[in-house]
Amino acid sequence: MRIVVALGGNALLRRGERPDAEVQIADIDRVATAIAALAIDHEVVLTHGNGPQIGLLALESATDPALSASYPLDLLGAQTQGMIGSLLLRGLYDTLPGHRIAALVTHTVVRADDPAFQRPTKFIGQVYPQDVAGRLARDHGWRVAEDTTGWRRVVASPLPERIVETDTIHDLLAGGTLVICAGGGGIPVIADTDTGSLTGAEAVLDKDLTAALLAEDLKADFLLVLTDVPNVYAHYGTPRQKPLHDATPTTLRHGYFDAASMGPKTEAAARFVERTGGLAAIGSLDAAYEMLHGRAGTLVRPDLPVVG
Repeated sequence: MRIVVALGGNALLRRGERPDAEVQIADIDRVATAIAALAIDHEVVLTHGNGPQIGLLALESATDPALSASYPLDLLGAQTQGMIGSLLLRGLYDTLPGHRIAALVTHTVVRADDPAFQRPTKFIGQVYPQDVAGRLARDHGWRVAEDTTGWRRVVASPLPERIVETDTIHDLLAGGTLVICAGGGGIPVIADTDTGSLTGAEAVLDKDLTAALLAEDLKADFLLVLTDVPNVYAHYGTPRQKPLHDATPTTLRHGYFDAASMGPKTEAAARFVERTGGLAAIGSLDAAYEMLHGRAGTLVRPDLPVVG
């Protein structure tokens, strides 16, 4: 079975943890153990988020007196791909001895006229009190918005249109390689309509939507969306809240999930299942193997055809 795994950025830097290198290195064992259990018997493509990491690099770049201007988000995204990809690769080498593993710098094409460039909504970086967030916004020209626990920077997040390295990823899989790619949704680029040349875009992509596109292009059988909650909850945050163990694209689309948290995950799962007829699941990293076998998380299966 071919599985595309979308690993949440908080797997390497959990909520409330300091963004120190040793913290992320320590968290990698948990990730590697979960992914190795899948890779023993299946083809695995591993993608990952980068929200905490790119936010940290963006703040460092904005406050570095040696720079005349901050590094653009596309280059900071490339840096996170290298850092997180290296950590994942090293952890998986230890848990999958003799297994071929490659971390691939990956670019994702977006449209220059995507309306998301005018309406930044993607949270990156750490949570701040409102007064601190306001000061950072004034000092660095950022846009900030209120998250569930405080205020954070928001940036543009256009829809992924095409993954540049898809054919290379396919070739690596055909050679028996576990591929780590499309970190942070891929490095956002805009393709020139005449020459095809690529230019970086000031954005951070949604890794779940890119994972769904990648899974579709690779003809994957299963999309596994791993996060820090055990499953999707219907009526989340209300007295009617309950775990959703089984779902279809239709039920997910009627769930009205928060666009800043569960919404992109449910939309990614719905898109993949609708377009391919495959299966998807959303749930906790530690239950990845159980999710694959329908014993944990929220399983997303195709809608039943309408009869008559």
